Amino acid sequence: MTFEQWLQSRLTAHGYSPGPIDGVVGKNTIAAIRAFERANRLPVDGKADETVVRALRASASAVSPHDMTKIPDRDKDQDNVAATKHKWPRQKDVTAFYGGVGKSQTRIDIPFDMYLAWDKRRRITRMTLHEKVASSAQRVLQQVTEIYSHKERRELGLHLFGGSLNVRRMRGGSRYSMHSWGIAIDFDPERNRLKWGRPRARLSHEDAVPFWQAWEAEGWLSLGRARNFDHMHVQAARL
Repeated sequence: MTFEQWLQSRLTAHGYSPGPIDGVVGKNTIAAIRAFERANRLPVDGKADETVVRALRASASAVSPHDMTKIPDRDKDQDNVAATKHKWPRQKDVTAFYGGVGKSQTRIDIPFDMYLAWDKRRRITRMTLHEKVASSAQRVLQQVTEIYSHKERRELGLHLFGGSLNVRRMRGGSRYSMHSWGIAIDFDPERNRLKWGRPRARLSHEDAVPFWQAWEAEGWLSLGRARNFDHMHVQAARL
């Protein structure tokens, strides 16, 4: 993630959307900066100076001192691994690409506090995913800690784990769910039910856009953004 993308992500998380998080600071991004400055009683000049960056970072890390938002160096060229999309297979080709259901699984560490959606007292520190998608998911989850504060993740429900590997059939069908290969993850199923569309589903709101774009930068698919249902779900397979 470049500094410009970080800036656009933070503005979007606060409700000042600059449009696509593409790292291009154009008129929409400048307008969003000006709106943020005005709302926070800062000098309104549309520049991402130290005062604006400090305000964006302070709002992201106010809840917990160990949950600091990392600001990318705007003057340093970065090798952004996530910028190159993976070519995940289509759903009909997942067996050929990933192998049998429930096979080739590994576990990744979750870089922020997560809890079982159906038992919020139980903390989850690791999740099980297919070996081919594990490092990609790890990068996205790490990026989520850079985009959102602890408080913002809780408001969005990103701390509520709805499952990853789960060998089962699709609801109402005979085909296997994408969860059966460990290539799908669900977040906050209670507020993002299968048939809920926009704006009822919580993860269909504007402040969730940076979250979905982080997954999309790695080639993952949001069913909510693609089909306006099942907004809890992201998968490493195309339709």
